[in-house]
Amino acid sequence: MIDFQTHPAKYRHWSYTIEGNVAYLTMDVNEDATLFEGYQLKLNSYDLGVDIELYDVTQRLRFEHPEVHSVVLRSGKANVFCAGANIRMLGGAAHAHKVNFCKFTNETRNGIEDASRFSGQRYLCAVKGVSAGGGYELALATDHIILADDGSSAVALPEVPLLAVLPGTGGLTRLTDKRKVRRDLADVFCTLEEGVRGQRAVDWRLVDEIAPSSKLEDVVRQRAAEFARQSDRPTSGEGVVFTPLQREFTEHGVRYPHLQVDIDRTRRTAELILSGPEGEPPADGEAIREQGVEFWGLALARELDDAILHLRTNEPEIGTLVFLTRGDLDRVAAFDAAMLANRDHWLVREILLYWKRVLKRLDVTSRTLFVLVEPGSCYAGLLAELLFAADRAYMLDGQFEDDDTPEARIRLTESSFGPLPMSNDLTRLQTRFLGEPETLEAAQGLIGRDLNGAEALEAGLVTSAPDDIDWEDEIRIALEERASFSPDALVGMEANLRFAGPETMETRIFGRLTAWQNWIFQRPNAVSDTGALRRYGTGERPEYDKVRV
Repeated sequence: MIDFQTHPAKYRHWSYTIEGNVAYLTMDVNEDATLFEGYQLKLNSYDLGVDIELYDVTQRLRFEHPEVHSVVLRSGKANVFCAGANIRMLGGAAHAHKVNFCKFTNETRNGIEDASRFSGQRYLCAVKGVSAGGGYELALATDHIILADDGSSAVALPEVPLLAVLPGTGGLTRLTDKRKVRRDLADVFCTLEEGVRGQRAVDWRLVDEIAPSSKLEDVVRQRAAEFARQSDRPTSGEGVVFTPLQREFTEHGVRYPHLQVDIDRTRRTAELILSGPEGEPPADGEAIREQGVEFWGLALARELDDAILHLRTNEPEIGTLVFLTRGDLDRVAAFDAAMLANRDHWLVREILLYWKRVLKRLDVTSRTLFVLVEPGSCYAGLLAELLFAADRAYMLDGQFEDDDTPEARIRLTESSFGPLPMSNDLTRLQTRFLGEPETLEAAQGLIGRDLNGAEALEAGLVTSAPDDIDWEDEIRIALEERASFSPDALVGMEANLRFAGPETMETRIFGRLTAWQNWIFQRPNAVSDTGALRRYGTGERPEYDKVRV
């Protein structure tokens, strides 16, 4: 099993130091500390294990260190920044692992960009040595790239000439969309094995500036200080330490304090049951900070994040995720209101941004997403976003026979109308009602009202609202039907339908992960015994089928 939980004491590839309000994050990959056998992580190349540590440390910098205003990425090796994803690992990994690896890697880099844009924690990158492939893509995720001008340091995206694949975890898209590199120059750049160095890299906008090796450290410190002065994060104060998650793995699922995952391998489904909060919400942002990782909004976000990653990576045959909630609707709404009222507090802002990223991770997960709303559910506030993230939402109209539990209701709050956008920069309701602005406006007018099944269906907030006579059969048929379809066709269908509306850099990246990477990583030109990934480093040239498809 691949575990996405780690801790700085367990890191084998990354370390960090904090000097005032600047953090220095150093990549020094232990080449023998691989996730699987059969390869070495030479030249600061990486596998999923390296990226799991990177994700963990970027999360900790956001939550545990409010005093950190800028972050410097650098290499701990003298003559190389990062050689990118390890080729032996890619050549030997199962296709599903390669695609999930690329997806998680890009989500982590999106998180770096999110911290720079929304958290007041700006990232810059010091490149000394070669930064190739995924190594340059890591640099591209930062706001500012400083390249050593020493005649040998260079940036490169050499996948096309060397490996018959693509810089598909965002490299091509960040070149054109983020750094505004000219298309013709980007074309040349992506076919140069040796990459680009010096002033040419600045002229092509591949990096922001160059500095002689003797002055590189001084320039990096100066830029980090300039970035730090622009931050609105606190200058002092305590953060929230990410203590280890409480988890219990069984043959049939996972148990967390606020989340239960039940796996049915026969039906190829997993039920995720989210529990609402207990007690009253904290009075203000500082009271939320004092609760730390025990605060319901943060605790549940961490658990759901971990569960999604676990199911994605370790349960590939589980095709449908069914979400349910249990708890008090008023209490969930009260906690939601407390977070929205205190969103200017640095920690509450981070918690809401974390929920945004977790929901985005759910959006791009290649699983069918169903939501069930039954008596005892608590879909209010940010939990109501699950209804609109789902491919289908079913809500019971009325009560179950011989059950006096009050009928299910849902409640919209401001959380569904702004703070938790999708990758297309629209809210999930904006995406849902893309061609119906009047329906969206009507939904906004329902904020604060409790809606039963019939009312939610009329408002377009759920897919179906069966009564108790039809409920069991309708859900069973829907799940059985889904399990009968081709998983490949469902992945393509769901990825297309979830992202209506405008394209952004994020939707372009994930669209290419779904299409290009899924296709190219299965082509013989890349992965056959005579393909580029298998023959790389052997001295033998790959053999290509020259037919354009």
